[in-house]
Amino acid sequence: MELEMIDLTKKFGNFTAVNHLNITMNNGVYGLLGVNGAGKTTLMRMLCTLLRPTGGKVTCNGKEIFAMDGEYRKLLGYLPQDFGFYPEFTVQDYLLYVATIKGIRPAVAKKRVKELTAKVGLEKAAHKKMKKLSGGMKRRAGIAQAMLNNPKILILDEPTAGLDPNERIRFRNLISELAEERLVLLSTHIVSDVEYIANEILLMKDGELVHRGTAGELIGSMREQVWKCCVEKKEVKHFMKKYKISNVKSDSHGVELRVISREKPDQNAVLEEANLEDVFLYYFGEKAGEDNAAI
Repeated sequence: MELEMIDLTKKFGNFTAVNHLNITMNNGVYGLLGVNGAGKTTLMRMLCTLLRPTGGKVTCNGKEIFAMDGEYRKLLGYLPQDFGFYPEFTVQDYLLYVATIKGIRPAVAKKRVKELTAKVGLEKAAHKKMKKLSGGMKRRAGIAQAMLNNPKILILDEPTAGLDPNERIRFRNLISELAEERLVLLSTHIVSDVEYIANEILLMKDGELVHRGTAGELIGSMREQVWKCCVEKKEVKHFMKKYKISNVKSDSHGVELRVISREKPDQNAVLEEANLEDVFLYYFGEKAGEDNAAI
């Protein structure tokens, strides 16, 4: 399966949400990483044919997706950031209802719903009303509805938003299982969501692709180093104004800072190994400035 974006652009009036993207993706897990407002949702809505591009095109195995129409949508599973459901429906009724909308035959739908509720860990909750589910269980129901037609392309927009750490881990494991023999695009601004499961990570900022690669390749792309230094509390404001700080930890002896900088920020600073959170701050972060330099 190949999905290709060619000079893909989307404008809303004078605002450019997605700016001339050129990306080719094949089977595997792709993490779309960026701050809120980077254009991730707009991109995903175009990939799902919910928005038409202002310019450029998207092709699936060489065919333009809007020209493919229903043929393309049969290949597609989509979990939006906020997906709608009838609160009085049980999980099973909700999934059967969505299966009907997707044109899945009743006998096939019943079998598929049973398989998916077990796969996403909702077997015991199949007869619970949707309004009674926890946030994590609702997201699992959302994944199940996206998987009903056994899609070859699975697009997930901020799928772990609002989940606790245990649910987030469970969700990542589920995505890894579902990624076999299909293309999965997962959008998030939470680094840990993609760090361990994405074959490739796409960094998006202001509607543009600023870098792509494995976690190791992205770490290697940094042109600054990561330092750890301990300073007195009164010095923190100065460091926050001057450098990008990825972590601040206070103790009885002072404040330990994790600093991203080309030069050594302090004579006692020691080099640290960079991680993906440092990469995120390197590409998307800003120095605190005068107004936000206090802790």
